[in-house]
Amino acid sequence: MAAAAHGHTPAAWTGVIISFVGFGAAGVAMILPSVLFVWVSLAIILLGGVVGKAMSMAGMGQQPSPNVYKSAEEQLAAREARAVVAA
Repeated sequence: MAAAAHGHTPAAWTGVIISFVGFGAAGVAMILPSVLFVWVSLAIILLGGVVGKAMSMAGMGQQPSPNVYKSAEEQLAAREARAVVAA
């Protein structure tokens, strides 16, 4: 996965950082007697996922790899093209 830069995008980092802040706040909220703070922390965690997905859809996420084929036919055509070039 490291060769494909899996997760090394601004969208992934932003979503994880926001969720991490939410998890930290939820940990503190569990100690304090505040139910509202717990729910706000859980909302921040969900917000991290929403922001990460929105940024990914805006083009700041992982781009499709040119080495991955969309269908079996496309993979077969690429294999045949390589065979013709090699011959």
